[in-house]
Amino acid sequence: AAGLTLGNGSNEVIDLIFHTFVSPGDEVIYAQYSFIVYALATQAHGADAVVVPAKAWGHDLEAMLAAVSDKTKLICIANPNNPTGTVLSAEALQAFVAKVPSRVLVVIDEAYNEYMDPALRADTASWIQAHPNLVVTRTFSKAYGLAGLRLGFAISTPELAGVLNRVREPFNANSLA
Repeated sequence: AAGLTLGNGSNEVIDLIFHTFVSPGDEVIYAQYSFIVYALATQAHGADAVVVPAKAWGHDLEAMLAAVSDKTKLICIANPNNPTGTVLSAEALQAFVAKVPSRVLVVIDEAYNEYMDPALRADTASWIQAHPNLVVTRTFSKAYGLAGLRLGFAISTPELAGVLNRVREPFNANSLA
């Protein structure tokens, strides 16, 4: 079973995850050359950024794992990566998620998933039952000609979604969305 949290695009959902789970003094890991919102949200919530140098313009998963400390609260991975367009294989990504300590949330940001070759897409939502610390964010704001609609969502465990839905603004997605 999975839980859903809706938002005004996946950008708001990502910020909601930070707002709910990240506190001053926590560490957030993300890759060099990744979505700017990870850096902005980390700073806005008083956390410490752990920026892992890029590997071939993308995520260095081994270095990201090595960067996990007792203070790590969240790891952000965009797949495909924004802004570089690099793609992690489903196998590499799933192996990474399996190695992350269960106390650390892993956010896989799939805002550009619909632009990938379907053969390259990972079925990340199916991993949530085995990895309850995984949150997958998606959006309708990029594809299908719906850019102005601003509807994003997070897929997580029902328990995690319950917490996020108690914290989110009640009318964050408009009636048209």
